[in-house]
Amino acid sequence: MNYNTNEKGYYGEFGGAYIPEMLYPNVEELRQNYLKIMEEPSFQKEFNQLLKDYVGRPSPLYFAKRLSEKYKTKIYLKREDLNHTGAHKINNTIGQILMAKRLGKSRIIAETGAGQHGVATATVCALMGLECIVYMGEIDIARQAPNVARMKMLGATVVPALSGSRTLKDATNEAIRDWINNPVDTYYIIGSVVGPHPYPDMVARFQAIISEEIKWQLNEHEDRENPDVVIACVGGGSNAAGAYYHYLDNLEVKLIAVEAAGLGIDSGESAATSVLGKEGIIHGSKTLLMQTEDGQITEPYSISAGLDYPGVGPLHAHLFETKRAEFVSVTDDEAMKAGIELCELEGIIPAIESAHALAIFEKQTFKPEEVVILNLSGRGDKDLNTYIDYFGL
Repeated sequence: MNYNTNEKGYYGEFGGAYIPEMLYPNVEELRQNYLKIMEEPSFQKEFNQLLKDYVGRPSPLYFAKRLSEKYKTKIYLKREDLNHTGAHKINNTIGQILMAKRLGKSRIIAETGAGQHGVATATVCALMGLECIVYMGEIDIARQAPNVARMKMLGATVVPALSGSRTLKDATNEAIRDWINNPVDTYYIIGSVVGPHPYPDMVARFQAIISEEIKWQLNEHEDRENPDVVIACVGGGSNAAGAYYHYLDNLEVKLIAVEAAGLGIDSGESAATSVLGKEGIIHGSKTLLMQTEDGQITEPYSISAGLDYPGVGPLHAHLFETKRAEFVSVTDDEAMKAGIELCELEGIIPAIESAHALAIFEKQTFKPEEVVILNLSGRGDKDLNTYIDYFGL
């Protein structure tokens, strides 16, 4: 079984590039060049240098002693929350801004949900002196105000998406419209392993730095490269793709993907794509998608702005379909409790997205000798208002 994309951009039956004709030249230009550019020694050198000196990589692999004692297993946290800008998103935006420059693009657009990808895009645009336009759902703008302020401070223009549910899906639609209207000078930095080929593969490759580091870091800690389990939250799924990347073909490493069940799987207020989704096409790729009987996309819901996407990246649809990864759904309530627990046990305030992954320990038991790695994809600064409202702090 192959878990990577084939030359047409499919993971099994998922993926591909379903795009309007107007976008074909842009996507094709990228497809023909992305691997070539990524393999250039000058690209590698600049990418790795920026990850080290600007992002602050490698991010630590931290043994969570008190969490491990409570759940009677060995829990390591991959501290993506310690990256510059506070999440894993910057790994990808650094890679893609270097790609855009080599393709001669001068104007950058992006979509964002929780705002972390928007901040990471605005950050690298400021770094490289390029114009930056970020599309963000009106509802997300309201609930992620600190990130909106950050983007503006970094010189980006934040454009509200006023259609549909006014969240991530709609911001993505607006970004795609912009790209169709400005095909020549504009580069679209997609923030997750979604969109038309080659985006899912390219983003996964940039995020693969996560599992690349885990291998040698775990060697230092445990004298072994492979953990027993890797856990990550999945919305579109880029942090999970990065954490799984170097373990995809190693069937001895169990992969667990945690989705947002919102108010409950059957509540009508959920974002658990693997359970509720059927095959469909969204934002340029064929994947699992929450939709009505007649194929209309249903509105996802999660307390976490980064997990309320109605689909999932085609890699994850494939991992679900082939049972390579186990998909688990976690409610708002379970996630919020797990977030507070990490604060109290380890002195780390996680993003609510990452808190969903942490909730796995209340749902599953791991053996005492097992080495469990959880990708702590982001820090909770952006979510303080949600924590405050939820717990009445």
